[in-house]
Amino acid sequence: MADLRDEVEDIEGEKREAWLKRLAGDWKSADLGELDRGVCAYAEKLTRTPAAMTEEDVEELRRLGLDDLGVHDVIQVASYFNYINRVADGVRVDLEPGMPEYPPQDPAE
Repeated sequence: MADLRDEVEDIEGEKREAWLKRLAGDWKSADLGELDRGVCAYAEKLTRTPAAMTEEDVEELRRLGLDDLGVHDVIQVASYFNYINRVADGVRVDLEPGMPEYPPQDPAE
């Protein structure tokens, strides 16, 4: 199964940088395939409203072509990044040089 790294490797130069910047800013406006959009939507829902996750969310990933291992990987990666970012925020880890400041998040989102 191809993943996002394969897609990014096919994009050249400035076009690649623009695509990565657009993806980092708003994945919904990035030129993603159906599977990548589904994975991003699942990860965003798991991040923002974990209590709202349903079996239908998992079934959508399966409909897009993921098997149990693929679904597991999506959940593990999204959950790990949520966890490690909260740890870093909790202990006030400084951002790496060159990293953009994140805007304050609306707690209602």
